[in-house]
Amino acid sequence: MALIHQSGLSVFAYSRTSKLLNHVAPQNTWIPHKTTSTSSRFKPSSKTIIPAYKSLCNDIHNIVTTEEEDDVKHSTLVKQVRTLIAKVNDERFDDLLMVDSLQRLGIDYHFVDEINTILKRRYAQFSNTDVFDYQNLYEVSLCFRILRQNGFHVSSEAFMKFKGQDHKFEEKLNDDIKGLMELYEASHLGMKGEIILDEAQIYSCQRLEDSIKFLDDKQAKMVQRTLNNPYYKTVPFLNFKNYIDDFDNTALQQLAELEFYKAQTLHQRELNTVIRWWNELGVVQELPLARNQPLFMYIAPMVSLTNPNLSSQRINMAKIASLICIIDDIFDLYGTIDELTLLTEAVSRWDMNVIDSLPNYMKTSFKALDDVINEISNEVYEQHGLNPINSLRKSWQTYIDAFLEEAKLIKSGRLLTTKEYLEIGIATSGVHTLLSPVFFLLGDGKTEEHVQIIENESDIITLVSKMFRLYDDLATTEEESLIGRGSYIKYYLNENEGCSIEDAHEHVLNLISDTWKCLNKECFSPNPFSDASIRTTNNLARMLSYMSSYGDTGSLALLSDYLKALVVHEASDFESLGS
Repeated sequence: MALIHQSGLSVFAYSRTSKLLNHVAPQNTWIPHKTTSTSSRFKPSSKTIIPAYKSLCNDIHNIVTTEEEDDVKHSTLVKQVRTLIAKVNDERFDDLLMVDSLQRLGIDYHFVDEINTILKRRYAQFSNTDVFDYQNLYEVSLCFRILRQNGFHVSSEAFMKFKGQDHKFEEKLNDDIKGLMELYEASHLGMKGEIILDEAQIYSCQRLEDSIKFLDDKQAKMVQRTLNNPYYKTVPFLNFKNYIDDFDNTALQQLAELEFYKAQTLHQRELNTVIRWWNELGVVQELPLARNQPLFMYIAPMVSLTNPNLSSQRINMAKIASLICIIDDIFDLYGTIDELTLLTEAVSRWDMNVIDSLPNYMKTSFKALDDVINEISNEVYEQHGLNPINSLRKSWQTYIDAFLEEAKLIKSGRLLTTKEYLEIGIATSGVHTLLSPVFFLLGDGKTEEHVQIIENESDIITLVSKMFRLYDDLATTEEESLIGRGSYIKYYLNENEGCSIEDAHEHVLNLISDTWKCLNKECFSPNPFSDASIRTTNNLARMLSYMSSYGDTGSLALLSDYLKALVVHEASDFESLGS
């Protein structure tokens, strides 16, 4: 993905994926060395900072944090909400509504045991199909969605009861706005082959769109919000923005807002760390045309790793995103084929003794890459007792190999098939290179079997890589063509003579939809990854649709506003964003 690239979307330089290799370090095994920052004498030029980014930096640096965290108030509110959970009425599905509320507000991690108790009880009931013979569309849809999105295996056959003899949804449901909204929400958790959920989405979407003109303003706004931002495919902070006002003057709202303010302070500290690291690298002086936007590199970590306790993981993810962006710019803006071949060979050997053979502008970047990989490997070793250094190097080797292959193909002028292009595009998306260290930092890869799954680009990561490449191409087709780079749409049009650009776009959107369904299947089926890694991957996938129009001014402003809302503004300021 290449982070906010002139030629494409890339909000964190991902445009390119890779693999990795790892082994559990036995006693007396080499432990990755600690490193120090490079080129601290260099300071990046502000001339390369885009106005929106410069404005954000000014806002952040003008912040003076004067409030201390009120731990007593926070503890009291947690106890109050825990009491509310204990008293909730489960006869009317209020228990599931409570779970839904906690998750939408981002405070569910305080109440894991209570939530699991509710979900296990409801799952036992849902498994008894006789119980749901008497539940309405809203209740069945709500129960299905909450259980499935929390990892419980529930069958979509539960919705067959709402179809008539003509195999269509019954007409009596047409005016059930509440039920249709929840059915639409549930349909987004469909897996490949679940035809009934495909039909449910089409049916509920059409009925809701038709109903808007007959509803009052409040109801119409709620319906439009659901259609625009279905919960499962919406980034967490936008869910917070959409629903915080629904809990006015409640303990849930007070706790959620207090958590928001605490997150602000945390994000400010993390951003300062990332920006300081970036400035000390001196890469901008070596590569004046490269993107000088470390703050935007923080968007993906901030959106993907929402648990406040994952500060180190967010910082490291931002560093990896920045390095992916640097390599992307070297290949796109600087390197000749001969120079890029030298870089690829140096990374393949990963021998710092060969650094002198590289052009000067590559030396700083390679040294920074080596430092960060060693730092992450050291942290993983200290926290989890395994050494992923070989895995992380392998992931970068695969990533850069794919970049060189792409560069050679572009130079050759040969038109690829869509299949060939997508294979390279998945590798050059950078998603695997980005997520691999995060998985290790979250504690995955503790067995050789799990390491091999990560190394061989698990289906979960590959599907997100594919989704990114398609979203990226959907947004940047014209820009890519101007500098000679390929795109899926370009090759699809070449393969399908007479096809319009609109038809090609529709084809790509259908591919993205199918990829989501495949990702759902992987996430909802047994897999070796932790809940934290699955959640991180899904959040990254959710972010992609917001990135897809990042190249234009309006989209850049939208992402800037999201970032401001999270690290600068008050919780109340969410009302004006992203509607």
